[in-house]
Amino acid sequence: MTVTFRALLGASVAFTLAGAALAETTITVATVNNGDMVRMQGLMDDFNAKYPDIKVEWVTLEENVLRQNVTTDIATGGGQYDVITIGTYEVPIWGKQGWLASLNDLPADYDVNDLLPAIRGGLTVDGNLYASPFYGESSMVMYRKDLMEAARMTMPDAPTWADIEAAAKAMTNRDAGINGICLRGKAGWGENMAFLTAMSNSFGARWFDENWVPQFDQPEWKATLDFYLNLMTNYGPPGASNNGFNENLTLFQQGKCGMWIDATVAASFVTNPKDSTVADKVGFALAPDNGLGKRGNWLWAWSLAIPASSQKQEAAKTFINWATNKDYLALVASKEGWANVPPGTRTSLYANPEYAKVPFAKMTIDSINSADPNKPTVKPVPYVGVQFVAIPEFQGLGTSVGEIFSAALAGQKTADVALGEAQSLVTDEMKAAGYIK
Repeated sequence: MTVTFRALLGASVAFTLAGAALAETTITVATVNNGDMVRMQGLMDDFNAKYPDIKVEWVTLEENVLRQNVTTDIATGGGQYDVITIGTYEVPIWGKQGWLASLNDLPADYDVNDLLPAIRGGLTVDGNLYASPFYGESSMVMYRKDLMEAARMTMPDAPTWADIEAAAKAMTNRDAGINGICLRGKAGWGENMAFLTAMSNSFGARWFDENWVPQFDQPEWKATLDFYLNLMTNYGPPGASNNGFNENLTLFQQGKCGMWIDATVAASFVTNPKDSTVADKVGFALAPDNGLGKRGNWLWAWSLAIPASSQKQEAAKTFINWATNKDYLALVASKEGWANVPPGTRTSLYANPEYAKVPFAKMTIDSINSADPNKPTVKPVPYVGVQFVAIPEFQGLGTSVGEIFSAALAGQKTADVALGEAQSLVTDEMKAAGYIK
């Protein structure tokens, strides 16, 4: 009996210590300041009720700053964050480096097989799921139906860039403060270069040829940049070189944009009457093309991952499961309605008849399915990725080129000068990295 009592006492002490340790578990979550992530923070009462022993501290940052901070921390093994918000670009690179913890052991109710195949595939390396998608997206055209009607025009479901230019011209009314089109101009590989790289695919351009030789000196890139600069100069908002996703979202919600070509995830925000003055006037179309077989849309997932350096991986996995499983989607729907559920991650969402009633649901999934990261361009390329090139050097390259093109949008240099600078810069970097001689 004495041995049994001591064993029970030891188990009790161990349990108490484990409980005390768990009660003190605080995880730090680094995330982007996009609307869906902000909404998640507002729903933390549900998490806190289910997991009172896990405390969450948030670090919420603008997109470019988040990427810089998270990249520095994970590359140095700093251990500052337990959960990080990263994208489809980082996951395969960082997974291969051993910088991320595998999520293959998430509980059964996570239902990994429910993830959309295209999204799951982009987050899996050598059979390991290294990030769980919070929302998936492509890009599409969001436009003002009332302004199109006033111009006696109709937006095709699958427009060309010529259609977009004609509509932008017709809808621009500077006296009324209405710009025909709003597009990203803020420098960053995930800001203006996400848009311009996807756009360039539809113009037949590519970052590199099959031998990794940069292609900014080719006519397809000149056609892309000339068209973009002319479109924005003639029909875009003032100060557009400072505008990224969030700035354009605000402009559109305030009724200052006739069209906005950007992430499909924005659809719930531009149609939400709480925030958008044009909520009942928004139509949707596929991203434009030029008849070459590629549309100007991207493929992306903002996902939650755990740095291998985290000392609190079990608590971090508990949080990720809560934030990205089917129950979370149902929670958002119960609080905010189905239109505000994080889109683009799960097959079951698009099979849900309630979600099918959401006006942008079909256009979102059609846009996601039309993007092909394995064959992103008209001409052959040695890389994967639609709006990015999946090599470690691209984060720096994309931001540097983005700064050059943003300066061109601000009128500080011509398209020809910008393209020449981009060609020279990228060539030098690719030589230094050993891709070309």
